[in-house]
Amino acid sequence: MLALIMTDGTQAKIINVASTGGSDDALPSQEADQFRQTIADLLLRVDYEAEQLRNKTADLLTRVDELDAVTQSKYLLEALVLQLREANQHLVLATFGAQDLQAKAESANLRQEEFLSMLAHELRNPLAPIAMAADLLGKISEAHPMLPKLYGIISRQVGHMAHLVDDLLDASRVTTGNITLQRRSLELSEIIDSAVETSQPFIDKRNQKLSIRLPVQPVIVNGDLVRLSQAFTNLLINATKFTAVEESIDISVEALADTFKVTIKDNGVGIAPDIQPFIFDLFTQGPHSLDRSQGGLGIGLSLVRTVVTMHGGTISVYSEGLGFGSEFIVELPISTELITGDNNDPISIDPVYGRRILVIEDNLSSHEILSELLAIQGHVVTSAFDGTSGLSMAQENIYDIIVCDIGLPGIDGYEVIKQLRLNKLKAMPLCIAISGYSQQKNRTNAERASFDHYLVKPVAIATLANLISPKFIQ
Repeated sequence: MLALIMTDGTQAKIINVASTGGSDDALPSQEADQFRQTIADLLLRVDYEAEQLRNKTADLLTRVDELDAVTQSKYLLEALVLQLREANQHLVLATFGAQDLQAKAESANLRQEEFLSMLAHELRNPLAPIAMAADLLGKISEAHPMLPKLYGIISRQVGHMAHLVDDLLDASRVTTGNITLQRRSLELSEIIDSAVETSQPFIDKRNQKLSIRLPVQPVIVNGDLVRLSQAFTNLLINATKFTAVEESIDISVEALADTFKVTIKDNGVGIAPDIQPFIFDLFTQGPHSLDRSQGGLGIGLSLVRTVVTMHGGTISVYSEGLGFGSEFIVELPISTELITGDNNDPISIDPVYGRRILVIEDNLSSHEILSELLAIQGHVVTSAFDGTSGLSMAQENIYDIIVCDIGLPGIDGYEVIKQLRLNKLKAMPLCIAISGYSQQKNRTNAERASFDHYLVKPVAIATLANLISPKFIQ
């Protein structure tokens, strides 16, 4: 008996086959055909299931490949996450490093500004009595034929020293961006006149010829008179320093569509091509002799560029090289605003005699010279050499004017005036601060302390005399 079992668990028909020595008629033909058909069906079923198995195997292999790819992606992702963490750590460290560097830079800038402010204060302290002594010499110049000459020398050198001190502070303001502008409508001629007036002693000293060509129609600019005058003064003084004796300097102004162009041209030593791209950088100077006859700190041109840029303008330089002179070209926008008046017109000196003045100053030389100058003008001067005694004298006596230094032993000048103003029953005198500090914060502190005026050493006696005149007395 031969039993055939189907793959689905059913049993095929059982066929008895008797072996009769291989006779063909031993197996009925119908049953043989049925047997062969069954075998064929089984083979087809086997082929089908084999194909299904192969497909399932292929699917499994594909899934294995996908899982392997996912595993690889996971490893890559983990590596990327690790790299991102490391990069983030470096970024955090770099951020802290940058913040630390910024803090150090700001601290260094603050220390520099404080140092330069203190240096300027210490330089102005000896300059103040020298300047006032020069003023005193000017008042007695007829006593000796040499006195006018000595007075001129001392006055010019004091002015030069004061200019250098201001340049030091301006260098700090340029690097820290602390320059502020007091804008108003100005005529360009007013700016040029102011610059020429300041530069004229330098030009006269070298017997140089200055020519000025301005447009017929007034040119109006919206700007800061002091800063723009300072910028053109620096350019003129720079020109006169590097131009030979008895040579010429030309100022020409050309009005364009929306701007005007000011050209300051000299036939001096010129500027080497390798220096020209950097000529406006801070502390940049061209070659100079060992005697430094041209002087300077390399600050002026950098300050000029800063002021011009703040006014929306540009500055450039042209020189064919050493020995061929230089041209500095400033271009600024023309303003369409009307001039409403000039609040900075110089005040003529209106002398007045017999004022009761209290001078509170701890520098003995400055105190002595200032008191002498005020006494020569006919004022009654009382002296105090520290803040505490100055406050006591001001509280116990009546004065028309108090001239008070800021940095004083005991209590400072701010506190003297603050304490004095606490007494509402007593009329306040005119309070004038004098100080070697010129920063805006010092002026603001003086204003908060209720000073009426703030003068920076060295104080021009003409300026002080104007403030003492009746129009300023409360």
